[in-house]
Amino acid sequence: MSSLLPWFLLLLPLFSAAFIVLVTNRSPTISAFVSVGAALISFVGSCLIFASPDTAAVQFTWIDLRPLFYVPLGLTLDPLSKTMLVLVTGVGALIHIYSLGYMRHDPGKSRYFASLSLFMFSMLGIVLANNFVMIFIFWELVGVSSYLLIGHWFERDSAADAANKAFITNRLGDFGFMLGILMIWAATGSVVFGEIAGEMGKITGHPGYVTAAALLIFCGAVGKSAQFPLHVWLPDAMEGPTPISALIHAATMVAAGVYMLVRVGFLIQASPEALTVIAWIGTITAVMAGLIATQQNDIKRILAYSTVSQLGYMIMAVGLASGEDAMFHLFTHAFFKALLFLGAGSIIIMLHHEQNIWRMGGLAGRLKITFVTFLVATLALIGCPPFSGFFSKDAILALAYEKNMPIFILALFTAFLTAFYMLRLVVVVFFGTPRSEHAEHGKESPFVMTGPLLALAIPSSIAGFGFFAKLFLNVPPAHEGSHIVPILATAVMISGVLLGFILYRNRDADPIDLALLRRRLYFDEVYAWLIRSTQEALASFSGFFDRWIIDAGAVRGASGATWGLGSLLRLFQVGNLQAYSFLFGLGIIGLIYFTVFR
Repeated sequence: MSSLLPWFLLLLPLFSAAFIVLVTNRSPTISAFVSVGAALISFVGSCLIFASPDTAAVQFTWIDLRPLFYVPLGLTLDPLSKTMLVLVTGVGALIHIYSLGYMRHDPGKSRYFASLSLFMFSMLGIVLANNFVMIFIFWELVGVSSYLLIGHWFERDSAADAANKAFITNRLGDFGFMLGILMIWAATGSVVFGEIAGEMGKITGHPGYVTAAALLIFCGAVGKSAQFPLHVWLPDAMEGPTPISALIHAATMVAAGVYMLVRVGFLIQASPEALTVIAWIGTITAVMAGLIATQQNDIKRILAYSTVSQLGYMIMAVGLASGEDAMFHLFTHAFFKALLFLGAGSIIIMLHHEQNIWRMGGLAGRLKITFVTFLVATLALIGCPPFSGFFSKDAILALAYEKNMPIFILALFTAFLTAFYMLRLVVVVFFGTPRSEHAEHGKESPFVMTGPLLALAIPSSIAGFGFFAKLFLNVPPAHEGSHIVPILATAVMISGVLLGFILYRNRDADPIDLALLRRRLYFDEVYAWLIRSTQEALASFSGFFDRWIIDAGAVRGASGATWGLGSLLRLFQVGNLQAYSFLFGLGIIGLIYFTVFR
């Protein structure tokens, strides 16, 4: 197969975005079909690359300052990148198609699809890059394009603020990521993944250095994959259009951090200390987000915290030194989480943009396709056998059971929380009586929106089976105690389902009211106070420094010294020729004295 095909697939969405901006911007319909066409072609090409084991991409030289610095423009085409390529383009293409219905009346439709194509280009760049410099550039492009998409309805203050929050929060993690890249380059002399792996012997003898570099690289994943304590941007990203929520929370942006960690697993696994930190950050994130989700009332925020929690599972698996288990859950999660968000979008658009679950109810009979597909995705998410999430989540639970019992117990508790808050969501939204006029008269979405739901329901149901695991991934190894883990996981899942059903059946209001969880553990308030306090402290210090150091010291001091010196010299300017001659003669005598008697 042509070595230029991977480059064509990478650049096609970029050409689509440029064509929409420069040519079809005033024709929303043409812009939409250009973007959708590019996504479909990318998916077909990705399938061809995946099916061809001998596909290779031509490499170009970009920066050549050897032996100091060398950066190629090269693409990685191994089973990991090929799997992600199919996943990103497949889910992305379905979201493109879904957007045709969801955004059909939006006045910024052309801008939306241009940003969508730019996002696809950026994400494919992360998947295919073979060196740190390329992946960092595409990493930042993903940040820019997600900023544009989250803030698509920028005329709303909440959307503009959410876009800024996502962009700024990610920059914090990206700064650490950049420092980690610089440390790796300084130690190995290369930024190419394959070359770094071969030079790891240069730094493994310095455990502290390896740990610092690995944790700084991990900072990038903390920001992009919304891990504690930089998780706060992801729920607010719900201010963007619902298809964007599906795109960001499924197989693309938030998965980039997990994929990157697996890609550089040779570095992460070189430091046991870094692995421990990563595993516990993932565990804390999973439990924390699960708890917060139990008290949210916005349907998209519940799913957003669910995503944060599931990403915690994946990061946990990376920290337990199993990139295979992390990718397995990423693979299945992409389908059922995209399905959940698109199902939520179908509900929201048919209820005239109502997102409060307590303003819904009784929708199972009115939105039959949406209900059935949403239920399939829910069963996959909570780990109900034989749906896909059962296999991938239990693989991580079995890994934790084998390697770290405290983490296993917390992961099992998170599985209980997942079942509880998802049954709360399903029961309140789809059962009981309608709680608003819109819910009472809701109707099913058009086929352009329900079609992608049906398509995603299939892999959500079967993607965890061994055939698919062998086809797309290296099957995770069997873990010790794996015969006990499914029993425990199924038991806590059933417990969560029963508790959710008992507590929320036929309810018109939440019987549980925990302000601490409803206010999201006050993370936003604490961060706002911290930023405000530091800004005021810096402003006070800046005022003091400017007034007394710069103004009074440097500026006035320099001018005062100049004025004083001038006044002193003015004493010698008496305007008397005899005085000048006397001073001149005195100077000559002094010069002779220092010359002769020095």
